[in-house]
Amino acid sequence: MVRKRDHEVEEGSVKRQRVEEGPSSPVDTDNPLVPYNDVDEEEENEAREQNNGGRGGEEGAVVDDDDDDDDYNEQEASIQRRRKLLEPREDCPYLDTVNRQVLDFDFEKFCSVSLSNLNVYACLVCGKYYQGRGKKSHAYTHSLEAGHHVYINLETEKVYCLPDGYEIIDPSLDDIRHVLNPRFTREQVAQLDKNRLWSRALDGSDYLPGMVGLNNIQGTDFVNVTIQSLMRVTPLRNFFLIPENYQHNRSSLVQRFGELTRKIWHARNFKGQVSPHEFLQAVMKASKKRFRIGQQSDPLEFMAWLLNTLHAELKTSKKNNSIIYDCFQGELEVIKEIPKKAITEKKENVGDKSEKTTDGETERGDPLMEKSRMPFLMLGLDLPPPPLFKDVMEKNIIPQVPLFNILKKFDGETITEVVRPHIARMKYRVTRLPRYIILHMQRFKKNNFFIEKNPTIVNFPVKNLELKDYIPLPTPKENEKLRSKYDLIANIVHDGKPKEGVYRVFVQRKSEELWYEMQDLHVSETLPQMVALSETYLQIYEQHQ
Repeated sequence: MVRKRDHEVEEGSVKRQRVEEGPSSPVDTDNPLVPYNDVDEEEENEAREQNNGGRGGEEGAVVDDDDDDDDYNEQEASIQRRRKLLEPREDCPYLDTVNRQVLDFDFEKFCSVSLSNLNVYACLVCGKYYQGRGKKSHAYTHSLEAGHHVYINLETEKVYCLPDGYEIIDPSLDDIRHVLNPRFTREQVAQLDKNRLWSRALDGSDYLPGMVGLNNIQGTDFVNVTIQSLMRVTPLRNFFLIPENYQHNRSSLVQRFGELTRKIWHARNFKGQVSPHEFLQAVMKASKKRFRIGQQSDPLEFMAWLLNTLHAELKTSKKNNSIIYDCFQGELEVIKEIPKKAITEKKENVGDKSEKTTDGETERGDPLMEKSRMPFLMLGLDLPPPPLFKDVMEKNIIPQVPLFNILKKFDGETITEVVRPHIARMKYRVTRLPRYIILHMQRFKKNNFFIEKNPTIVNFPVKNLELKDYIPLPTPKENEKLRSKYDLIANIVHDGKPKEGVYRVFVQRKSEELWYEMQDLHVSETLPQMVALSETYLQIYEQHQ
């Protein structure tokens, strides 16, 4: 080492002597960024070779290698210690701080600080959502400030302890995972209609899976009654209880409807009600705020929009078919009679609006007949107008009409007059019956000033509605049986004035053949006779198999 140091001193003195004695190199004053080289490259390379070529250089290299080995060993040891700290553990000391009473996974999965939906964790101590688990993340900061240490990833369902960062492996947390993402096997789905067992929530209250109340988020009762009615359609329910049936579908409406279906029928919920908040957000986005929170809408319009939208998202590219059409689609034969007078007037109005005269031959001519087949998802029934005068007791008479009288609209002979898009006379006849038939009573009528409600009560059977006795049905094919008998499974009613009333629904529980009245969070058992005494608005019938 002494020889090396002496050699470096001699080389340095030689370099300084050469710089002092040699001519000064010209400096480019025009370009001040050009560096001033006081040592030639060849001399610098020679000095580097001499420094590395001596015996002292070899010893120095050996010392440097030893230092590098020590640093490498220390890094490996720190990595091993870090890995040991991050290994999954089963003995987390903070599991007793988990509070299941405050956990609610029905709302949107957004960080409560950054409002981001990426990599969100739920604190299992206070129930709030935070993003990330790194040292600069909101969940990490919350664990230090509040002393809450157990978090679950809302997407991967893994549980971590923060700020330590290791994963917690404990079977006692499986119930939280089931509430976060309910799961059903195909065997469990097949036994749902046979299950008579009640479930118990954390607060000690009992509830029936599938008969849980839905939270009314400011005027969303029209959504609640629609969802409760569709939950009684067995093929539709079974389809959405298995996520593999639509796992490749990118529609948020389909995914949220499936999640809501699984939560309603889950038997291990922490509470006896479900909040459809995420589903409502998807509805607002898909409908472009046609249906939104805070504004009551018509359940008829919402059901028609929901069924058509779900079909559009679920249908295959080759066949225009989906689980929606398999359950609800039927077919009508429509005969339209258009008077030639109306056709002539329409043509003259297009050519010259001032001329509206028609000749006598046109008026005496035969009407134009159009015959077509039309698919349908629901059938609209016209109610008779209510009486204008009061009775002797100065009270309005509430009329009643049997369901079979208003079903004559579809017998193929009754004429229904329409004025839009032009005046015509329509005849309807059912040519194919669906597995589930939806009937809606046209109870609301809008005039130029306000909306009127028809208070007529419809008398209908709860079981064994035989359609072939009242409307003509097509002849079945060979080796097929005519299935024209239906049972009621859901009945939506409206109470109060138009745009001010509330909606409630009567649904049937198939396992015990009991009827329940459901209005938002209120669920109570009722008699079948009470179902037909209300102002029915929408009905779903199931076909006998």
